[in-house]
Amino acid sequence: MTQEYRVEKDSLGEMQVPADALYGAQTQRAVLNFPISGQRPYPAFVWSQTLIKRAAAEVNRDLGLLDAKLADAIVQAAQEVLDGKHSNQFVVDPFQAGAGTSHNMNVNEVIGNRANQLLGYALNDPKKPVSPNDHVNMAQSTNDTIPTAIRLGALWRINDLLGVIDGLAVALEDKAKEFDDVVKSGRTHLQDAVPVRLGQEFGAYAQAIRNDRERIAAAADRLRRLGVGGTATGTGLNAHPEYHARMVTRLSELLGQPLRSAGNLFEAMQSQADAADFSGSMRTLCVTLTRIANDFRLLSSGPSTGLDEIRLPAVQPGSSIMPGKVNPVLAEMLNMTSFHVQGCDYTVALAAQAGQLELNVMMPIIAHNLFEMEHVLIGAIKAFTEKCVVGLTAQREKATGWLARNAIVATALNPLIGYMPAAALVKEAMKRSATIREVAAEQIARGELKNKDTGADVTIDEIDALLGDMHKLTEGGLGGPAGGG
Repeated sequence: MTQEYRVEKDSLGEMQVPADALYGAQTQRAVLNFPISGQRPYPAFVWSQTLIKRAAAEVNRDLGLLDAKLADAIVQAAQEVLDGKHSNQFVVDPFQAGAGTSHNMNVNEVIGNRANQLLGYALNDPKKPVSPNDHVNMAQSTNDTIPTAIRLGALWRINDLLGVIDGLAVALEDKAKEFDDVVKSGRTHLQDAVPVRLGQEFGAYAQAIRNDRERIAAAADRLRRLGVGGTATGTGLNAHPEYHARMVTRLSELLGQPLRSAGNLFEAMQSQADAADFSGSMRTLCVTLTRIANDFRLLSSGPSTGLDEIRLPAVQPGSSIMPGKVNPVLAEMLNMTSFHVQGCDYTVALAAQAGQLELNVMMPIIAHNLFEMEHVLIGAIKAFTEKCVVGLTAQREKATGWLARNAIVATALNPLIGYMPAAALVKEAMKRSATIREVAAEQIARGELKNKDTGADVTIDEIDALLGDMHKLTEGGLGGPAGGG
């Protein structure tokens, strides 16, 4: 079947465009020039760029610069896009011309042509009144709208991201309370250490997630600084003196979140440091998520030949050949997501430092990676929380059994007998697979175990007072663990 075309014009001349496409010549050139990944722009990028177009039409209309009839049609067309319509019209590959001119013009052309339709003009009508450059892009440049769109697009989903982070923290806090009675072996360097409670481990996970949430929220707040109105280089050429302030106000209203002026519009155009900062805050979250996922995999290892101190929900068979095998698939998924996000962050960092003079032309890939990071993190954290953390259980007997075999509990005897005698107890207990109490009782019977301060013989009652209640050893103090490492 032969494709039907119409002819559109741009500054380079005529282009054949699919007859029913809302986009025009510049978008079609980008489609032909950049058949790179086959991907389309993230919805957040389309949404945020369109939000700017709607706000600009309203502001320019109110300033008396844009005919009200044309402005209202542009606003209506933009709102349709904001409502999710015409999504198949945004066709420029994320790997495209520098700065994002192709993306900007794709949005300009779609909104402009849809506005013309709303005014009663056919797509191929040479008299259609709304121009993508003169009207939809009025008082704008790619150079100030794309940096603004990056900020707005990230903020568009910030509540979703913070919401799933909060959900994970709450789930971990719930497990910390549920597991607070489970005393187990601590481990440092993957070797036996003094006792901890499983609830303490999970409480630490929850706090780490809360800390990362705080970092992300702080970085997101810096994204609220807008340089819209700087136009081509930051000077505001071709924009009304009131345009910048009015745009910040209108975009705040449309986004439903507080925004503010960047102050220095040149800096807002030259620098992508705020985007890199926000990306870095998500990278740091992934460092924490990776560590937690790794711990879950270790603590649930086995179960017959591993630690088996927690059991993760069985959500799918783990092997195509080994019957009954169940793997920690949600933790593995979270690992892979975190690795991917950290790779995206590296791209953002490289692109952010590649800015030159008045502009960073690497903004399309910054935008794509930021939106990718948010998108996959929201999905991954939600799935990990709901399908793994909420349903995991403690293996109390296994944790207690490992602790009973842990000779490092002799650390609690340091204040009584001293470090070196306690180390000798550990060495002997591990050599014979005996308990610390058993070895200590033998030395007491031979009169070999002395109080390090008085030189008096130590009694088994003194040993039991220090080792008899493992829960007390998890609460610190002189009667519990001393030292570190």
